[in-house]
Amino acid sequence: MSLTSQASPPQAPTLRSGSLGTGDITFFVVSAAAPLTVMAGVAPFALAIGGIGAPVAYLAAGVVLAVFAVGFTTMGRHVANGGAFYAYVTRGLGRPAGIGAAVLALLAYNGLQIGMYGLIATSTRDTLQALFGWDVPWQPIAVVSVLVVWFAGYRSIDFGAKVLGVLLVAETGILVLLAGGVLLRGGAHGLHLDSFAPHNAWTPGTGAVLAFAFAAFCGFESTAIYRAEARDPRRTIPRATYLAVAFLGLFYAFMVWTVVQAFGAREVLAAATADPAGLFFAATTEYVGSWAADAMHVLIVTSVFASLLAFHNAITRYGHALAHEGVLPAALGRVHPRHRSPHLAGAAQTVLAAVVVLGFAAAGADPYAQLLLWVNSPGLLGIVLLQALTAIAVPVWFRRIRHTEGVLRTVVAPVTAALLLLGALYLLVDKIEFLTNASTGVNLLLVLLVPAVFGGGLLLAARLRRTRPATYAAFAGETDTTETRTAETDNAETVTAG
Repeated sequence: MSLTSQASPPQAPTLRSGSLGTGDITFFVVSAAAPLTVMAGVAPFALAIGGIGAPVAYLAAGVVLAVFAVGFTTMGRHVANGGAFYAYVTRGLGRPAGIGAAVLALLAYNGLQIGMYGLIATSTRDTLQALFGWDVPWQPIAVVSVLVVWFAGYRSIDFGAKVLGVLLVAETGILVLLAGGVLLRGGAHGLHLDSFAPHNAWTPGTGAVLAFAFAAFCGFESTAIYRAEARDPRRTIPRATYLAVAFLGLFYAFMVWTVVQAFGAREVLAAATADPAGLFFAATTEYVGSWAADAMHVLIVTSVFASLLAFHNAITRYGHALAHEGVLPAALGRVHPRHRSPHLAGAAQTVLAAVVVLGFAAAGADPYAQLLLWVNSPGLLGIVLLQALTAIAVPVWFRRIRHTEGVLRTVVAPVTAALLLLGALYLLVDKIEFLTNASTGVNLLLVLLVPAVFGGGLLLAARLRRTRPATYAAFAGETDTTETRTAETDNAETVTAG
């Protein structure tokens, strides 16, 4: 036995590489978007505000994000790092901006995930009331949900993929049943394409509807976070990204159009305004049956749970990557020896979620109007800002390196995406009252939180550069952080043994 092998300690467990295929990653990111919840819970408001042209807004948002995905996935083939947003921003715009992006991503993904505990509490409470007449407080539902999500995330990533796959098929299945019933019966007054006429697609409420539409895609870009666990990530991640954005854009537009046909172009606006929460349930009862409406109540709960689990898995892998970068405590980079999950990062995220949920509960807050909307909104703004920064970083970085990629992928698409995303960010800020239903003061604080957190990341970068220059210099290295640390450790041990 060689001296090198004698001196080498047992290798620490790593994430389960090669365990996720294109379908698995697609399930993760589409589940994070919660299609059934978006349709039954949000689309009626889009119809009430924007009219029957609302389906076009979902198509438009899908096209913008598909253009963004061109540069995003092209750069992903060259940057092997599980940090996604922050790694790309670092390459193109420098380490200070990259560290700012990393801190902002933590806020954004945690905001999107933790706020949804208010939604699952509300949905579960309403379902128990509708089906059994039980009146259950929202607080214990939220706390139990936090624990169940932690346990599912603690298990292996392939376990999570199986759970999300089943739940996603179920929630999309009930919507497909509704669509099938409407198409077979020809809707209320026949099937028409009035929703796609220019005068219906562009109305005074279009800006607000576009804000709802962009919110419906949150999480699709997290495909790159699963790089360390993907099979052939150079192929798997781009395929999953395009599949996710194409499915969501087409499915959302189709389902909103279907509901317009179910009620009729004139009647649907009155129905959406009078009872937005009951719009999809009423259509399902009419065209499929009351049993399907009851099933939809249950599946909305599982839809929100799937979204919570998908975002929890994304956050823990983001934390795992940043721990290996040296930005977060090293313990968060540890992997469970049996489940191969970043279990300590998962525990930390669970504690944070519990603290926020219990804080809102102690303050007597409303789980939907405050916990969900107030915590989610900065997350949404942060994600769109990160997408815009990434789109700007792509052409800047490709100008600095030698490559064989075409100008369409490295310049035209990302520059176009950056302009469109900045426009979307303006719409989200301008129409934020539709997203939060809050006062001007609260909205101002929620909007300012995003640049404040990014600014905090810039200050952290300056501190790291001054106090830990090696960590700063190695931030968002050229290879996967896990691989880099392992290689560095192995090399050091070999030299020492020699």
